[in-house]
Amino acid sequence: MSAYSRIVVDPMIRCGKPTIKGTRITVQDILEYMAGGDSEEDLLAEFPQLTSADIRECLAFAADRERYTKIAG
Repeated sequence: MSAYSRIVVDPMIRCGKPTIKGTRITVQDILEYMAGGDSEEDLLAEFPQLTSADIRECLAFAADRERYTKIAG
C-alpha cells in the first residue's frame, strides 16, 4: 500500500483501527455511513472536522486494502 497523509494507525486510538488524522473517526465509520446511503455532503455536515480530501482518502485506502487482501477459498 502506498503512504497516506490523512490516515493514521495508533494503537491508543480506536484500538488501532485506521482513523482520519486528528480525529477518532475511522475509515470503517466513513465506509459504513456511505454504504448506508449518506453522501459526502451529509458526512461533511455531520462531521465538520472532515474534509472532502479525508473522505476521498478513506475510499482510496479501502480500495487499496481490498486490492491486497487475499480471497479465502
